[in-house]
Amino acid sequence: MAKKNTGKVLGVGGIFFRSPDPERLANWYQKTLGLAIEAWGSTHGSSFLPAAMPANSFTVWSAFSSDTEYFGSASQSFMINLVVDDLDAVLANVRAADGDVIPEKEEHDFGRFGWIVDPDGNRVELWEPPEKMPEADE
Repeated sequence: MAKKNTGKVLGVGGIFFRSPDPERLANWYQKTLGLAIEAWGSTHGSSFLPAAMPANSFTVWSAFSSDTEYFGSASQSFMINLVVDDLDAVLANVRAADGDVIPEKEEHDFGRFGWIVDPDGNRVELWEPPEKMPEADE
């Protein structure tokens, strides 16, 4: 029996944002964080297949209060969370590229988190999912 579409969202299909120099920013993400960047006309980007993600990763959609300090600068209206395979190695790569690494890190049952600021001044959250997710009643 064919599945009936119900008109609901199934996931995040993309994150799109402005940059004063998209090519420079794309090159930084490619060199520093290992994103496979492609030129798409006047834009630069990367795509991620769900099968390439760790088994315990997922996408979160979350609206924050306009006065949140979680994103860093009050002028930043969004924050991207990138799934990484080794948080410490990624933070070391950013430091080696003279990038801005936020010193705090967090460790939870659902993974490890760190933050960087990209060359455009955007605070970016990095998430290393756990190898095994905790049981719901733990």
